[in-house]
Amino acid sequence: MTKKVHSEFFVPEKAQNWPYAGEDHSAALARFDYPGRRKTSARSRLATYLGNLAVRALIEEAEVTPKPALVDRRGPGAHTDLSLRLMRCSARALRPSFELMALASFRQIPGLSLREELGAIGRWAEQSILQATGGANTHRGAIWSLGLLVSAAAMGANSPDAVAYRASQLAGLPDWSAPKQQSNGSRVIQRYRVPGARGEAQAGFPHVLTIGLPILHRSRQEGASETQARLDALLAIMASLDDTCLLHRGGWAALNTARTGAAAVLAMGGTATVQGWELLERLDRDLLALNASPGGSADLLAATLFLDLLRNSPPTETNYGKTSF
Repeated sequence: MTKKVHSEFFVPEKAQNWPYAGEDHSAALARFDYPGRRKTSARSRLATYLGNLAVRALIEEAEVTPKPALVDRRGPGAHTDLSLRLMRCSARALRPSFELMALASFRQIPGLSLREELGAIGRWAEQSILQATGGANTHRGAIWSLGLLVSAAAMGANSPDAVAYRASQLAGLPDWSAPKQQSNGSRVIQRYRVPGARGEAQAGFPHVLTIGLPILHRSRQEGASETQARLDALLAIMASLDDTCLLHRGGWAALNTARTGAAAVLAMGGTATVQGWELLERLDRDLLALNASPGGSADLLAATLFLDLLRNSPPTETNYGKTSF
């Protein structure tokens, strides 16, 4: 059975006490009251920890500057309706949703019931950011990718590979309660025959595990600053990903411009070199001229940062709930 909440978002009847967009954080979690979910303090502490970590990853991704044609400290990039302030506001608005996903997934195994619970929480999360930002679509893709990773970590997966594998199991399950209308991403996937965010997750986040994380760590080891290392990770993802945001806004021309430009920066030694930095600035200008931005790559950079933070500061009884943004 389903229950309609606000507009077109449907959730299972057992989720009728889930929070509403704009509800106070503590009140929202208190309403998560179906049997057995509130009694284990370790569960709530882990949920707080993972929710904070996901928010931190989103904010730190947004703050990386200069990203080509993306929102950063300089301005909105190719997104005239967005700003860094909105991105931060949106990320913080998602904390209760990520915590609910972790609570629902605590020590569970992937299954249809859990998948539908997570899908319903994700749709409530979309409402939350729309209300928090006045209707701007800031983090819809990140709700999917980070939501899966948060849930997988709450299941007990304790390494990036294990987290991504559990997330891929969840992503492969159907959500029968999901609305049937097409999104921009689904239309791009059909038109251009690319995997999209769903395909990336079902494959176990290869652009995060085999590209983003290795480049991030290698750039650090070679002496790059943290900003440069994160930019290099973003560019490495861009050079390989069939980014549906780029395809939606600018077709193959935008995707090829992004891929070629990102690869050129890396070929010159990355953003830590003078030549690489100059090519990054050129790539930014080229994408702005096309009014296209690599939003899918940015979502995967946030996922990369989440797994990096999780590996460097794994959840323990001593650090649950101590990181807040």
